[in-house]
Amino acid sequence: MNLAERWRERRQPTLSFELFPPRTDKAAKRLGKVITKLTALNPDFVSVTFGAGGTTREGSYELVKKLKNECNLEVLAYFAGFGLSPEEITSVLDDYRGLGVENLLVVRGDRPRDEENVVPHPDALAHATDLLSFICPRYPFTVGVAGYPEGHVDAGSLEKDLGFLKQKIELGAQFAITNYTYDSRHFFDFVGQARSLGISVPIIAGVMPIYNLKMMNNLAKLCGATIPDSLRDQLAALPADDKDALNDFGVEFATNQCIELLDNGVAGIHIYTMDRAKSAVGMVQRLRDAGKI
Repeated sequence: MNLAERWRERRQPTLSFELFPPRTDKAAKRLGKVITKLTALNPDFVSVTFGAGGTTREGSYELVKKLKNECNLEVLAYFAGFGLSPEEITSVLDDYRGLGVENLLVVRGDRPRDEENVVPHPDALAHATDLLSFICPRYPFTVGVAGYPEGHVDAGSLEKDLGFLKQKIELGAQFAITNYTYDSRHFFDFVGQARSLGISVPIIAGVMPIYNLKMMNNLAKLCGATIPDSLRDQLAALPADDKDALNDFGVEFATNQCIELLDNGVAGIHIYTMDRAKSAVGMVQRLRDAGKI
């Protein structure tokens, strides 16, 4: 499936999930159960992350292979080029082509936080634009890129980041999937500004349910996502240390955000699952009961 064509056809909005490769046998067994539950929801596609510096290269390949061959799912394969030589990039992409991957999400990637000994190859490509310049003329992938409704943490400003997004589209990217935001106004403003710059490709909304407070705060800091005071107030009003109450609130909050996005014509919802199924299942059930997807 060419995802860009799927969105251009303007059929029902897509539903998709992000997964990342497990690092231990225990995590692999747990992920297998998660995949079974998510597959039952009939997503349009699933994405598989790729650790910068090639740190999850083998795991990413095996997960893509499993999802395509055993689960019969459409897979969007991430490719983070940080630290890799042109020869390594070619090897990874040739492997994905061999699996029948058609869609690729190209990101720069950051230095792995838990891999202090990773040394970038001297010929590594420094930016996502460099990766696109290398990949697009050489491979027939349908290529997507990341978008940042509140600006990438390294961009300096949202205006500069939008300029980088425009460059990526001009180099051949055919769609964008955004980082999550807890206030959909950031997404709508981002799309409006992108359109004003002549960016016409489909822009898919990434949505992150609230799994626990520590993860929420850590990820928000890492990704540059603002946590509104109103959201903090609602979380503070929940019973202390009540995991079920927090999960129910997180599902409700994310579902309402999805409804707002869908009611305003978003082409698709991409749920960052963190390799968990419970919240995603709850969200999809509520969205389908409401007739939104």
